[in-house]
Amino acid sequence: MLASAVLTDGDVIRNLLASYCRHIDAGDFDAVGQLFARGKVCDESGTVLATGAAEVAALYGSTTRRHEDGTPMTQHLVANTLLEPVDDDHVVATSTYVVLQATPDLPLQPIITGTYVDTFVRTSGDERWRFAERRFGVGRVGNLSQHLTIAVEER
Repeated sequence: MLASAVLTDGDVIRNLLASYCRHIDAGDFDAVGQLFARGKVCDESGTVLATGAAEVAALYGSTTRRHEDGTPMTQHLVANTLLEPVDDDHVVATSTYVVLQATPDLPLQPIITGTYVDTFVRTSGDERWRFAERRFGVGRVGNLSQHLTIAVEER
């Protein structure tokens, strides 16, 4: 019975990773921003791209195309997550991501892959895990013409 089940810290962190995927695929960039309300989004080298809910929501809103249904018409998948505790209140999660997309002009296909390195912090007071930082690296790049408003280079 799930109502009485206890989620582990790892379960909670994996739920945060899944929430990110669901929100971005729904085109709900404000909800994506809320995940980073006390965090930041960085490139692979650590250069900060956005900090806090409003900046993160604006970043995704300005770089991601929404289609007629209001979504990016994507399916983000996060897999192979490795959780590495730093201390009692910090965990680093390294995950592989794959983004699939299908639009009226683009048949279903993978459009980008890469790695997320997320640092999570457990906040004092409410003991909740939160995103502190996301670094994303690009692996393979496919046809991003229907997804992003910016150019992305394969590494």
